[in-house]
Amino acid sequence: MSLRQLFSDEPDLPGLYGYPDGRWLRANMVATADGAASLNGVTQGISSGTDRRVFALLRTLCDVILVGASTVREEKYKPARPRELWSHLRAGRPPAPPIAVVTRRLDFDPDNPLIAAAPPHARTIVITVARAPADRRAELARHADVIVAGDETVDLKAAVNALAERGHRRLLAEGGPHLLAQLLEAGLLDELCLTIGPLMAGPGAPRIVTGPPGTGPATPLPLTLAHVLEDDGFLLCRYTRKDK
Repeated sequence: MSLRQLFSDEPDLPGLYGYPDGRWLRANMVATADGAASLNGVTQGISSGTDRRVFALLRTLCDVILVGASTVREEKYKPARPRELWSHLRAGRPPAPPIAVVTRRLDFDPDNPLIAAAPPHARTIVITVARAPADRRAELARHADVIVAGDETVDLKAAVNALAERGHRRLLAEGGPHLLAQLLEAGLLDELCLTIGPLMAGPGAPRIVTGPPGTGPATPLPLTLAHVLEDDGFLLCRYTRKDK
């Protein structure tokens, strides 16, 4: 047994969270001490100022933000705004990364600010399937870039390959729990950044990974703790795949 007590001075956050070379898919999630991934369907009540600071840093470092359509609706997503990012770390790149929405049914409004208000340098990307309604796909394609990956269900491996072909090799998945389960099932997750808040939510709230029976990896995915930071009772953990 190797039990250690961890202490640190002010950490170099950009250095701690820098992406390795090559394609890399990182997920960023937050949970309470008893495992709840949200309160009343949103994460704001279980986050903190430091968590939101790291949230902005992770967005700054990535090439594209991957998110499920239900999370877009519940969290009222809008395009990433340069003023919310660590702008000096995006030198030589567009001011903000685009957001890629995974949606099998295309069941959200084309006038949604995430679609309609996205700037030219970060047009929202819609990842859908061949069976999605053609008229909805054409309507969304007027204001967003559309990737078709899969026939009836989204093929996330094909989607990630398509994003990489567009130059988006540093991926950040912000959930929700269903999308994270699908990424695990597809074997695509390289890293998990998890903030654990000092709060007990009680029964009923979803976990950071959720879905019907059979969703998720065939066997548990072993992780290595790359670092853990503490601020006002919040633990900011970074895990990487053990086989990486």
